[in-house]
Amino acid sequence: GKGKIGMGTKEEDFVERIFIASTHHYVLIFTNTGRVYWLKVYQIPQAGRAAKGKAIVNLINLTEGERVAAVLPVREFGGDKSIVMVTRRGTIKKTEIAAFSNPRSGGIIAISVDADDELIDVQLTLGNQDIFLGTRQGKSIRFKEEEVRDMGRTARGVRGILMAPDDCVVGMEIPTEGNTILTVSEKGYGKRTEIGEYRLQSRGGKGTINLRTVPKVGFVSGILQVTGNEDIMLISDAGRIVRMRAEEVRVIHRSTQGVRLIDLEENEKLVGVARAEREERENGAAAEELPEEQLALGSDEGEPPEEPAGGDELQ
Repeated sequence: GKGKIGMGTKEEDFVERIFIASTHHYVLIFTNTGRVYWLKVYQIPQAGRAAKGKAIVNLINLTEGERVAAVLPVREFGGDKSIVMVTRRGTIKKTEIAAFSNPRSGGIIAISVDADDELIDVQLTLGNQDIFLGTRQGKSIRFKEEEVRDMGRTARGVRGILMAPDDCVVGMEIPTEGNTILTVSEKGYGKRTEIGEYRLQSRGGKGTINLRTVPKVGFVSGILQVTGNEDIMLISDAGRIVRMRAEEVRVIHRSTQGVRLIDLEENEKLVGVARAEREERENGAAAEELPEEQLALGSDEGEPPEEPAGGDELQ
């Protein structure tokens, strides 16, 4: 079945993440300049199931040139969880979640970012996991989270990967064995590779080959960790968005060129890749035939979904 509409979207937009939270949970909004803003869930306007919602920029006070880089739902600011941040120039920083427990309306500094750098991704970790970074020129590195010491909010962080001057980080993932890393290139090529093929290394090294960026393939435009049960969205600089199932992308060796995923027009490039909610149920049952409370939990049995590896509540 097609299921029910969970949220209205514009033609060029799509639902990327869904998470379950109570009205008193927090949403941490990180921006490219290294600042973090708070929202209580009850501060987000409630709307009908098919409504489009409200732009985040209308709910927090962003400065000129500031844009949202990542969103994390947080239940509480205690425990052993940490927030890991990575910048485009390969700097990585870990800070205990308790350091973000005192909200201010104008936001606070989460990481000090150099003028020629910007924050690109943020993840919630449990303190004993691995970190995976992928770069535009097809390099990657996987290292233990323990190699990044906890730092204060205003610290700059440490080197995550050693890159060429014209290279940059395009994504960070907290890998889980059994999943695959999806890599897509600017010229429409892509592949999935088993997590186990990326050996552990020391933080700050040059890493290993993730994708061979030969001229016909182009540079890497994005990486994602996928289970194979989700949809992916390929986004081009011409405004085209192509939706496909993650399992349709072949699982092949780490140091390969990948296979063609889509045909692009001349001078058109892929500029990003994102997860998307699966449009149809695998078993063919119509989602609208399920009770509303089960639909809300995303489970046929009416039980809450398990918290994914990585420690956050994103579903």
